[in-house]
Amino acid sequence: MAIIVRLDRILADRKMPLNVLADRVGISNVNLSKLKTGKVKAIRFSTLDAICEVLQCQPGDILEYEDENEPSASGSLF
Repeated sequence: MAIIVRLDRILADRKMPLNVLADRVGISNVNLSKLKTGKVKAIRFSTLDAICEVLQCQPGDILEYEDENEPSASGSLF
């Protein structure tokens, strides 16, 4: 998947446990955990909006695009 979820980084920066965010957003701990680990294929804008409101961040702070066709910086070209 080319979209990487960086929710764990934001939570660590805010020193907020996952269950606290889940309560404030109104989403189950299990679903938020799946989002955090990147095991989801979609997210509702309303959920993303609520997460950004609680964490006082932008969607781009949580979601990152990585081109799967680009060689990684640590990988070899040959």
